[in-house]
Amino acid sequence: MTRAAREREGVVWIDGAVVGIGEARIPVTDHGLLYGDGIFEGIRVYRRRVFRLDRHLARFGVAARHIGLALPGGIDSVREIVFETLRAFDRDDAYVRLIATRGEGALGVDPTTCTTPRILCIAARVSIYPEQKLRDGVDLVTSSLRRPPADVLDPRVKSLNYLNNALAKLEARQRGADEALLLNAAGMVAEASVANLFAHRDGVLRTPPSTDGALEGVTRATVLELAAELGIPAREQTLGRFDLFAADEVFLTGTGAGLVPARSLDGRRLGAGAPGPIFEKIRGAFADATRRLGVAFDARAGRGAREDRGSAD
Repeated sequence: MTRAAREREGVVWIDGAVVGIGEARIPVTDHGLLYGDGIFEGIRVYRRRVFRLDRHLARFGVAARHIGLALPGGIDSVREIVFETLRAFDRDDAYVRLIATRGEGALGVDPTTCTTPRILCIAARVSIYPEQKLRDGVDLVTSSLRRPPADVLDPRVKSLNYLNNALAKLEARQRGADEALLLNAAGMVAEASVANLFAHRDGVLRTPPSTDGALEGVTRATVLELAAELGIPAREQTLGRFDLFAADEVFLTGTGAGLVPARSLDGRRLGAGAPGPIFEKIRGAFADATRRLGVAFDARAGRGAREDRGSAD
């Protein structure tokens, strides 16, 4: 594959080398493939700066410990893998998918048959929603599925078991919507299939807590910090569908999606049905944050700096 083709399609760090996406291979006995036994992180690069890399790596490390997975070389090695992958991709803006699997093992779910975990790192472009939807807002439907509780599958761990999310997204698309709203077993809002959710009402910005089934998103945390800087009251709070219909504004946040206004839910308009002033204010602040809360990687020197510490940290 030519360099131009690799840069267009994306690259993958796998087993010590960077190859084009079309060239990457894993054995069929890898337990990440067979049983979803592994973890991942989605990370964004803006203008050659890796956004909040330290936070992503910290969450990656916690998830690895939670499932009893020893990361080869530790977090410092993983950090260098991310930089090496991005230097090979050599684009100003990118999406990084960092993956750790249990590795190859015997058929059967027993993780102890896997002796060597596998790290993969993908750098490519990503587009979760069309540009028009990013401007005008996405349409949601309430999924018939429910978010598993923490004692079944803890939502704070970004595991490779994403079937719940995938089926919710499929249902939304089949019903003519852009995104699914997932509720927990108690009927309270957890999040969207691939994003956290915020609702603004009576001067307060609210987002469901992780105890209700929400991922502790890095972009979500950044929005809460930016709201504090902007003087916008914000907090974690249990929300129902009623709270979304009663809100002045509803929007989604995620690493892949960024900040996206929500236009409707189950065919009914949310708020004014268009991006509102609170969303626009936070989106502007977030654009500034991508410049000051990132890690610069230097293709010539082959090194990346530690995450810049801005006032939002």
